Amino acid sequence: MSEIRRMTAGRILPESHGSLARGVPSSAPGTIFTLTLAGGVALGPGEGRTVVFGRNRPEVHVCLGEDDLRVSRRQGALVHLGKKWWVHNHGRVPIRLPGSRLLFENEEPVPLEEGYTPLFVRGSNHREHLLEIYVTGADGRRPAPRHRDITQPPRIWTLDEDERLALIVLGQRYLLHEPRPQPLPWHVAAAQLAELAPEAGWTRKRVEHLVVGVRNRLSADGVAGLTRAEIGEPVGNALNHNLLRELLLSTTLVPPDLAVLDLAALDGDERPQE
Repeated sequence: MSEIRRMTAGRILPESHGSLARGVPSSAPGTIFTLTLAGGVALGPGEGRTVVFGRNRPEVHVCLGEDDLRVSRRQGALVHLGKKWWVHNHGRVPIRLPGSRLLFENEEPVPLEEGYTPLFVRGSNHREHLLEIYVTGADGRRPAPRHRDITQPPRIWTLDEDERLALIVLGQRYLLHEPRPQPLPWHVAAAQLAELAPEAGWTRKRVEHLVVGVRNRLSADGVAGLTRAEIGEPVGNALNHNLLRELLLSTTLVPPDLAVLDLAALDGDERPQE
């Protein structure tokens, strides 16, 4: 066993170990479990304790992407400081965290929350290498099974009829599951809305006013990424993109909502020709 492995004083997890997403055995609070296809380690907390991961199996604690030259030999490290575990990236490619957060080489480390966290490193030929992490909570146990408990639904945001129609049109590319979707431009959305409901007086300004109102309302209720102050300049489509993602993730908008566009097209086909 290499020197770097002896330094951990941790426990080796074999390649056959089941996914950490299913939980971990009872352990001291703050214990970190790490796992890849090549196995992993479990290590108790302690100031300065470190778990190194990367491609070079003899020189890391956890081997990741062993046969993929896009993964750095020492891609990153998990370090225990100030009662938390922190993710450091020392590799050339970014590490993707939950929420699509990218951690780049030598950026400030990111703290890990208790429970399960998957990290991804993109390799060659569109491969994605997974590093599973689980940090035990204050009682050192995984959450208890709750097989029979009632499912908690997502919070669905209240939209009035005009707001809903405007956002369905604005976000139709998201509802269609297009790759890398973007919101429609204001003027395009307004033109489509005017075709759907000619009597409603849809204009670019009206669409923008309604959508900004929804953004402000959700931002005041705790949804992140909906204000210029949070995003910074240039804003581009980021505010509407974040709004539409929240509306889809909360199931406020769902793909069947696109039926209003199909019905409108059908109505247009059935109108008498002049």
